[in-house]
Amino acid sequence: MLGPVILAASRSDRMRRLISAAPVTKQVVDRFIPGDDVDDIVPVIRSLAERGLELTMDVVGEDITNPAQAAAARDAYLELIDRLKPLELGTRAEMSVKLSMFGQALPGGHELALSNVRPVVEAAAEIGTTVTLDAEDHTTLDSMFAIHEDLRKDFPQTGCVIQAYLFRTEADARRLAANGSRVRLVKGAYKEPASVAYLDKHEIDRAYVRILRTLMRGEGYPMIGSHDPRLIAIGQELARQAGRKLDEYEFQMLYGIRGEEQSRLVAEGHRMRVYTAYGTDWYGYFMRRLAEKPANLRFFARSMLTKG
Repeated sequence: MLGPVILAASRSDRMRRLISAAPVTKQVVDRFIPGDDVDDIVPVIRSLAERGLELTMDVVGEDITNPAQAAAARDAYLELIDRLKPLELGTRAEMSVKLSMFGQALPGGHELALSNVRPVVEAAAEIGTTVTLDAEDHTTLDSMFAIHEDLRKDFPQTGCVIQAYLFRTEADARRLAANGSRVRLVKGAYKEPASVAYLDKHEIDRAYVRILRTLMRGEGYPMIGSHDPRLIAIGQELARQAGRKLDEYEFQMLYGIRGEEQSRLVAEGHRMRVYTAYGTDWYGYFMRRLAEKPANLRFFARSMLTKG
């Protein structure tokens, strides 16, 4: 399986230098990350919104080594929110944040991340939108869920992400579904040990369906994060069985992947949100996109061979 190998490479400084220096890399990265800064991304936001798509925006960058970098990450999101305000998109354009960017892994990281993310959530609420806390590796999740619970006391629409491949997630889903949260369900894209996660694709898919059924039957708002046609169809059926209207759940996919399917779902009346990342510190994000799907890796390898 190449996925774990790629995820290991995502933490290698040598591989980062090699891949970043390849002439073709920027062309391929642009498929998934359509801009380096907020000036680049505003036209992309307008274009997607005009096509009836919704967005969740991610300023990429996870390798935070000091509080100043965490504060800079906070400020980058505040700048994004300031630029979203005149677009008046409301919840059609929300934010996704990784707490590692806000200093979670630093000494005193839980409190630091909370203090940095709260102004972002507050600013998002002021322009009529919200924030979703992305899930990272399993060692960070207790802190993420505690911050999520804290933020929801004042901002109940704050969302979070759960990962189907982790054993713990079925219990997390039951808790979150009962308290009415916005929950994005994904398969998972971090290298995890067999002691905490399913490693077999079919086991992960089965867990995904079980968890999604729990979310659909619950009191929250499910967000189906998947490009898998089978899981998308199952999601539609589970929503029908649960008696959910089309605006009571949504689909989410990554920018640059399955654009025709995104448009199809919009045409059918579904809410379809595009996870749109931008920024210059793209390496970790890009490598996880390669690890998630063999077709992405083939696309990159073919480009390296033909244009490198």
